[in-house]
Amino acid sequence: MDLFDQTSPSVTAPLATRMRPRTLDEFVGQVHLVGPGSLLRSAVETGRVGSLVLYGPAGTGKSTLARILARATSCHFIEFSATASGVKEIRDSAEEARNQRRLYDRGTIVFCDEIHRLNKGQQDAFLPYVENGVFALIGATTENPYFEVNAPLLSRCTVVRLEPLTDEQIDTIVEGALSDAERGLGGLDVELAPDARALIVDAAAGDARRALSALEQSAMLAAASGEGRIAVSRELAGRAVQQRLVLYDKAGQAHYDVISAFIKSIRGSDPDAAVFWLAYMLEAGENPRFIARRLVIAAAEDIGNADPMGLVLATAAAQAVELVGLPEGQIPLAQATIYLACAEKSNRANEAIGAAREAAREAGRPEVPTHLMDIRHADQQRAGLGVGYQYPHGSPGAFVEQQYLPETQRDARFYHPSFRGRERRMAERLARLWGDRFGGPPPTVEGGTDPGG
Repeated sequence: MDLFDQTSPSVTAPLATRMRPRTLDEFVGQVHLVGPGSLLRSAVETGRVGSLVLYGPAGTGKSTLARILARATSCHFIEFSATASGVKEIRDSAEEARNQRRLYDRGTIVFCDEIHRLNKGQQDAFLPYVENGVFALIGATTENPYFEVNAPLLSRCTVVRLEPLTDEQIDTIVEGALSDAERGLGGLDVELAPDARALIVDAAAGDARRALSALEQSAMLAAASGEGRIAVSRELAGRAVQQRLVLYDKAGQAHYDVISAFIKSIRGSDPDAAVFWLAYMLEAGENPRFIARRLVIAAAEDIGNADPMGLVLATAAAQAVELVGLPEGQIPLAQATIYLACAEKSNRANEAIGAAREAAREAGRPEVPTHLMDIRHADQQRAGLGVGYQYPHGSPGAFVEQQYLPETQRDARFYHPSFRGRERRMAERLARLWGDRFGGPPPTVEGGTDPGG
């Protein structure tokens, strides 16, 4: 049976399903995609829909847009399950599409929700049909398709990004459901208190489906009170909304975005932001070991020798998490997070190893200076290996100026210490020992002294 044989959803369907927009003109939000002159509006006007990957948060209209495009272009619509279907069903869809073209002269859209859940073999199976125009594939995903969809398939599709709906747009959708007597709650005597409405809109967090589900649950709770009219108070709306879910997918793009915000807040010396993102990840169920590992990396990469205790504390926090687990493990994680955010910053160790590795790759096979070579046998010493090495501990201050770099790198500088925190003392010692090689005044930033110096 064709998806669009029915003119409207059953009255027993959830409110979010009944209120699904039927045309682009009914669609709320995503003006950059459905407004005049936009990509999807042009597809509808020309009657030609290419293969698309709709990428955006839940409840922003991805599956709705696929259905609108199919209806507006009179295309046959096939839903493909990313979790319950396989290569055979893809071939069956292709055969059905060919029959639709041969018998009815109409195109076919194959819609695959959660396309990121397809394995490589399934994604590859779509390729010839998409490339040859047997059908148009519309995939929907909440995950970054550039990470989750095979490059060959992605190159044959247009990636379309949907944005979270604003509170004003969610409010418009709620108002539409309250006033629509045919599909919504307009035929009922529903009175939604302003503070209850605000709560539903806020709890939706840009997800239209969540807002409509909460509205429907609130109305059901109010109707069950048996007072005649359906008066939805903030208390009833709060019971329907319950706890606002944290928008986070540990395996998806949010995982990378949030950990990026966490690390950049530490690097930016903002302990409030850093501990907020830590709390957000913990609330979302992120693996505390993953957070601990990133703290250890941040301690070496961004704090470095400006405050060597940062790495000690981060490592200790990681060990503490292993020892006590959650929820108690959140305390050492918070302690390390706040310490690193407040600590002096230096990325010079990270820069030094990066520059040194690049030089090592270009050096070929540099010769170790003979006075630094290992001496294990007398014949090696007789050959002159190791001769001339001066033992630093035999000299005052345990330092002897001698060449340690290979001749080809004689004048190379990889480590440029900052003049922040403890690294200032390291820089001053190196300047005393090596003179001009590590000498010079502290570097300046925008005409001033080095921050923290």
